[in-house]
Amino acid sequence: MHVRPAALATAAGAALLLLAAPVATAAPHDARLVAESVTVDPTGRVAADGSITLSGTYRCTGGTGPVYVSSTVSQSDPSVRYGVGGTRAVCDGLEHRWVNTGTPDTVVLKPGAAHVEATLMELRPMGIVPLPSFHARQAQDVTLTAA
Repeated sequence: MHVRPAALATAAGAALLLLAAPVATAAPHDARLVAESVTVDPTGRVAADGSITLSGTYRCTGGTGPVYVSSTVSQSDPSVRYGVGGTRAVCDGLEHRWVNTGTPDTVVLKPGAAHVEATLMELRPMGIVPLPSFHARQAQDVTLTAA
């Protein structure tokens, strides 16, 4: 069977277009269809010693490396974020709670409005050094309250 070059080029182009087409995803409001997610509770706590406690939920499916929920907080300057702990995640497809506590080194955060970002990240083995692979991210305005 002889295939013409133009027909072959057309078929290859169509295959590339199909591969580049956007993939339909489930609506985010239907939690039954969301495989991986992370949420941030609307309230965090500031203790007298300056430590911050943030929390929320996460859901993830299996990975090839360890998965963590990390969190950052910013207050007066949104471009400056401070890391607040990390929690090892259990990726079994079920929803779990996460709670991170930490004390920023260079600043004292106060009760009031803040912005929190939580990230569900896997350290995927790639040769000698594990590389980060991001599963989900949520950014949200929160209120920090005195603990």
